[in-house]
Amino acid sequence: MWKDFKAFIMKGNVLDLAVAVIIAGAFGAIVTSFTNDIILPPVGMLLGGVDFSNLALEISAAEMGQNGEIIKEAVSIKYGNFIQQIINFLIIAASIFMVVKAAEAAQKKKEEEAPTAPAGPTTEELLAQIRDLLKK
Repeated sequence: MWKDFKAFIMKGNVLDLAVAVIIAGAFGAIVTSFTNDIILPPVGMLLGGVDFSNLALEISAAEMGQNGEIIKEAVSIKYGNFIQQIINFLIIAASIFMVVKAAEAAQKKKEEEAPTAPAGPTTEELLAQIRDLLKK
């Protein structure tokens, strides 16, 4: 069983997938930072100083005790965070789209550069040669 597991883990597809997941996680962190730190602040400023991370629709307020401690947390729909996640997704999708297009273009260019084997004689030409040889 250990040998089967080891063979499974050492397959190229599993290792490629593991690397892809790790890189995707790191790329997601970069995109999140790009969205939160670079894109959304100017957009929020253009919209009148809106901070997307604080946008929420409060359904019920928090309940406070007599000594000022929170007894029950507020219930709210945090649509600002949802907007941020949509922007993150669009940035990641656009980036992946560009990478895939570049890979397709490189693959297509590689296929075009590959030398093609010279075309051999057709069946009719071979039959004609055989006929000519038989005539001799």
